[in-house]
Amino acid sequence: MIQTVAKILEQTIESELTTVEITALLEKPKHQHLGDLAFPCYTLAKKFKQAPQQIAQAIGEKIKHPFIQDVQIVGGYINFFVNQSAVTQQVLTNIVCSKDNYAQVENNGQRIVIDFSSPNIAKPFSMGHLRSTVIGNALANIAQKNGYEVVRVNHLGDWGTQFGKLIVAYSLWGSKESIEKAPIQELLKLYVKFHDEAEQDEALNVKARAAFKALEDQDAEAITLWEWFKRVSLEEFKGIYDQLGIQFDSLEGEAFYNDKMQGVVEELNAKQLLTVSDGANVVELDDMPPCLITKQDGATLYATRDLAAAFYRQKQYSPEKIFYVVGNEQTLHFNQFIKVIDKMGYTWAKQLQHVPFGMMLKDGKKMSTRKGRVILLKDVLDEAVQTAKQNIQDKNPALQNMEEVAHQVGVGAVIFNDLKNYRLNDIEFSLEQMMNFEGETGPYVQYTYARISSILEKANFTPSNIDLMELEKQAWPAILCLQDYPKAVKEAFEQVDPSIVAKYVLQLARAFNKYYGNTKILVEDSARESRLLFCYCVATILQDGLKLLGLKSPSNM
Repeated sequence: MIQTVAKILEQTIESELTTVEITALLEKPKHQHLGDLAFPCYTLAKKFKQAPQQIAQAIGEKIKHPFIQDVQIVGGYINFFVNQSAVTQQVLTNIVCSKDNYAQVENNGQRIVIDFSSPNIAKPFSMGHLRSTVIGNALANIAQKNGYEVVRVNHLGDWGTQFGKLIVAYSLWGSKESIEKAPIQELLKLYVKFHDEAEQDEALNVKARAAFKALEDQDAEAITLWEWFKRVSLEEFKGIYDQLGIQFDSLEGEAFYNDKMQGVVEELNAKQLLTVSDGANVVELDDMPPCLITKQDGATLYATRDLAAAFYRQKQYSPEKIFYVVGNEQTLHFNQFIKVIDKMGYTWAKQLQHVPFGMMLKDGKKMSTRKGRVILLKDVLDEAVQTAKQNIQDKNPALQNMEEVAHQVGVGAVIFNDLKNYRLNDIEFSLEQMMNFEGETGPYVQYTYARISSILEKANFTPSNIDLMELEKQAWPAILCLQDYPKAVKEAFEQVDPSIVAKYVLQLARAFNKYYGNTKILVEDSARESRLLFCYCVATILQDGLKLLGLKSPSNM
């Protein structure tokens, strides 16, 4: 609708503004009685050397188009009332013909790498990891919808001094039998105990540094322990990812880049970008603190590893963009290493983008593995599924595939609870709020889809005829919402913000449920097929929107 009105205005104004410029200026009036779209004429005042109201009046009188039912001039605005029947026919026809390809952009031959989730080996997959995981997965789906090939990368935290600490803790207090029974739980206990004891005994930190040095030097015993910690962690992580329905194209963690960092350091040195500061090698940056490349003892750091990873991915995938979905507390780190690549003379540094997000808080504080203040994601998912199952048993005890639906609804509730929030906002963890299946929740949208599926099943409806009779006026807000789906998908990608899609499906579900509450859909009359076609289109878009967010759409609940 916006594009159509923009083209009509462009032809009427006679190329004073392009369609793109007009589209950017078109607004949705706050109140429905003011029309469907409004065009402000203030930008034309200088060109025409007339008052905006005079310009609006002159343009409004020229507009004659079957798509436009009425034009009203309000101050310096041209308010458009579109022909609802024409718009409805156009929107529903497009959805029926496209199905789940509605809003799909044709493959543009470009590739995007998305680095997300990235949990640390030998630590539990906590609620603190949820945000990167579900935001990254949703962005990957949204990028594909916008025509990109996507490479999903899980940059596992499988290297670093934490492993020296864990090796020492295991040698002092660990039990092979206990770890084999409950790997992650026992490793967490050891990690927390190490930090508690190290606060009183600094010698433990010295031992940990020595243990990590042994690991770096490929000491056989240290490598064996590290590989064991990594294997049991990945087994548990896989169970979490399976529950969430998330897969990766690459699980290349930090250790993968051990043999790729020296080349980066040598290039920095050859380009005379390295300077010595307190014995360490750094790259001086104009508008931020220097980026530390190697320590006094020559050990590399996160920045060195991320530099090596960026060069590897650039060579391996030739991406149009690389998104790093990592918490906003790491903003300085990403600004630094991207700036280093820029100083090295690589123009593709502009293609690297940190996608920050707020923290998951518990009682107003950041969750901390080190201090044992952590909520395990698996426990939350399991409880969500059990709560969903109880709700379904109360409402629909005869449901045949109850276990499957409970899983889809419970896990969906956890994912949606995160994604409905603007990503930069902090989220206070509340199991009670997450389990509230009313209002702005994933289960509310899923239930709306299931309700429509039930209606279509009762009617034995298939969309064969797309010649519409007049739909009830109550359907108009939902029709406008359906029309806006491509715009929501595009904006979610451009703003790197899945909450735009989450808010969209909530809006569409609310609009449909308001229509449903005032309309007898299955009544036998001349408009019945039109109502069913409308329902089919709403269900199609709800299902596709939920899919982008990583949620399933059960047809019965």
